[in-house]
Amino acid sequence: MSIIKNRYEFVCYFDVRNGNPNGDPDSLNMPRIFPDTGNGMISDACIKRKIRDYVEKVHSGESGYRIYLKSGTVIADTNKEAFTTLGKKLDKKADETVTDWLCENFFDMRAFGGVTATSDTNPGCVRGCVQIPFAESTHPISPLNVTITRCCVTNEKDKDDGKRSTFGNKYIVPYAMYRLEGFISPFDAKKTKFSTDDLSVLFDALLNMFELDHSASRGKMATRKLVVFEHDTPKGEVSSEELFRRVRCKTKKQLEHEETMVSDRVISTADFAPTCYEDCCIICDTENVPASVKMTILR
Repeated sequence: MSIIKNRYEFVCYFDVRNGNPNGDPDSLNMPRIFPDTGNGMISDACIKRKIRDYVEKVHSGESGYRIYLKSGTVIADTNKEAFTTLGKKLDKKADETVTDWLCENFFDMRAFGGVTATSDTNPGCVRGCVQIPFAESTHPISPLNVTITRCCVTNEKDKDDGKRSTFGNKYIVPYAMYRLEGFISPFDAKKTKFSTDDLSVLFDALLNMFELDHSASRGKMATRKLVVFEHDTPKGEVSSEELFRRVRCKTKKQLEHEETMVSDRVISTADFAPTCYEDCCIICDTENVPASVKMTILR
């Protein structure tokens, strides 16, 4: 097992059909939307939650692949376990040996880092080598508010009042394709000991995280494309933005319009919004990748 030595970036496309990929609790759980463009949004925390859950299920019981931010876990108890295992007294001062123990045992600490301080302990702040911003849909989305019914009542009072059913509602996105970009730093990987094995686990999770996360509320979600850029040096000689431009998603309507465009009429991206995966064309420009970068298409 060796620590990664070079810089990486990746682009991941995934879609949703008739589901809510990431509800906003401040907006009645409506799918998150960028207000300026109308494009759909999925938070970084949501993506990392899916990766954590996948790794926990698939690598359960394996040494070094526990999850620090696990559902239902008390962080203070995990910190106390670290201090106790190392034979140290609980301390609010940052302790590098405790931080190293957490990175050694927890995959998400090596990958994403975290703030570990509690009222009793402070193992230290860890900066993860894997940085994931918000995902954004390729086109504006049009969420639907669907009314649903339940053929029973909540309590006796409702029954006495003559009610026979209750109403509710849920939001869905009929269809949308989302784009996620990510960055992996070898300099931060040295500190957390993020290895080549961890890198393979991360990419496996990105490819399959939705397969073990199906639910009625999220509809059908699937990873459609994962493209990885590996630099030949730790620093890299090419900007991430230049590499990201090598991967684009357009609809067949967009491509047809570009080929036959004869007017100066301005058409919004909403006019080209896909209604299914078959409408989408994910284009990878493999011919114009700089020589110092290796481009790998994993799906």
